[in-house]
Amino acid sequence: MSPSIPMTAQAADFSHDTWWLWVLKAVFILVFLIISVITALWVERRGLARMQTRLGPNRVGPLGFGQAFADALKLLIKEDFWLGGADKVIYFLSPVVAAACAFTVMAVLPMGPDVSIFGHHTPLQLADSPVAMLFVLAVAALGEYGLVFGGWSSRSTLPLYGSVRSATQMISYELALGLSLVTVFLTAGSMSTSAIVEQQTGMWNCITLFPAFAVYIVSMFGETNRLPFDLPEAEGELVAGHSTEYSSMKFAWFYLSEYVNMLNVSMIATTVFLGGWRAGPIATSLFDLVGVDANAGWIPMLWFILKTWVFMFVMIWARATLMRMRYDHFMKLGWKVLIPVALAWLVAVTVIQGVSAFTELSRSDLLLGIGVLFVVAMILLWIFGGETKDKEEYTADEGFIRPSDEFDALAGGFPVPPLPGQTLPPSPRASRRESVSTTEEADID
Repeated sequence: MSPSIPMTAQAADFSHDTWWLWVLKAVFILVFLIISVITALWVERRGLARMQTRLGPNRVGPLGFGQAFADALKLLIKEDFWLGGADKVIYFLSPVVAAACAFTVMAVLPMGPDVSIFGHHTPLQLADSPVAMLFVLAVAALGEYGLVFGGWSSRSTLPLYGSVRSATQMISYELALGLSLVTVFLTAGSMSTSAIVEQQTGMWNCITLFPAFAVYIVSMFGETNRLPFDLPEAEGELVAGHSTEYSSMKFAWFYLSEYVNMLNVSMIATTVFLGGWRAGPIATSLFDLVGVDANAGWIPMLWFILKTWVFMFVMIWARATLMRMRYDHFMKLGWKVLIPVALAWLVAVTVIQGVSAFTELSRSDLLLGIGVLFVVAMILLWIFGGETKDKEEYTADEGFIRPSDEFDALAGGFPVPPLPGQTLPPSPRASRRESVSTTEEADID
């Protein structure tokens, strides 16, 4: 077994914490997330503006940084209406549930090692548990109820469609995301977040478990309803999805929870795949030159925040670059691509765990070798696996119709456009016009 990757890492020690330390950490988490959301709004607006060759907000505050505060003030003083036919209790509680669950996730994510706060040694983490990652997944799934009930309680058509889409999207991509994390649990020997960070002392999981890392990156876009996967809030189809009938601070809680969830998935990716608060080998070497430990004291919090913002920028960059996927393609990607790939990689990691346990082979070397072969196999399967067919060979179930098949646009009671390979029958008006013109030509002759 590789000495650089322990089978079971130890969780953080909170035995010296006191009640005021818990309160201090909880307040810090709330303030940190709110300030990060304000910063994310500014970075996204300015970044999207630069990517799209426009100015963006530049009037309120320096470089437009105060625009987020102006928007928050507007939401605070805006009229707060209540729908007459809505379920009042659930209508009110839905944004509260969404926001509360979003703010809870960071409680078990470590931002640094043990530090001294007013003479007390404590980890830079509010809480931890042997099943901390299960807690994260459970809270994330519970937060989805806020979106679902928000659309259902409005008693309106488009919000209901958005909430149904959100539920199906959560189920599809939560499975792929969870399967990608199971391989991390196997290699770390624990579901404790601090233990997973400790397990990555030698090499980060994004290298040894790259297929799981790739599946997680795609799944986190689906979990946060961000482009190109923002189907529950597709404004061209559903106006604003589940939040259409909300205003003032009730809408603000939904809006806030979306950006906090972006931070959550970014921090989880940092913790699980990018070594958490630990510095990379380059930063460690540079700090060693000046005699400073890059992984001690308060400095690791800087690495944690920088890594988190790398993922945040990738999500903003994707919004400026990619277009929204079609819903059937989106569901096909989740069920036919991400879940099978995650399952196949889970089986491969399980086999590697068994082989390394009974042989002298290094587990990290096995993971790297199998990971490279797995990625190459997926690329070859994607390039050569999909055999193209002529349109005549497709059936109706596969998305195409033979050109010889008859097509009735009103067969379902309402007009529908033809599918690829189908042609509309000639218009009756065109037939009458042709008969009239033929009769007129005959009279002239």
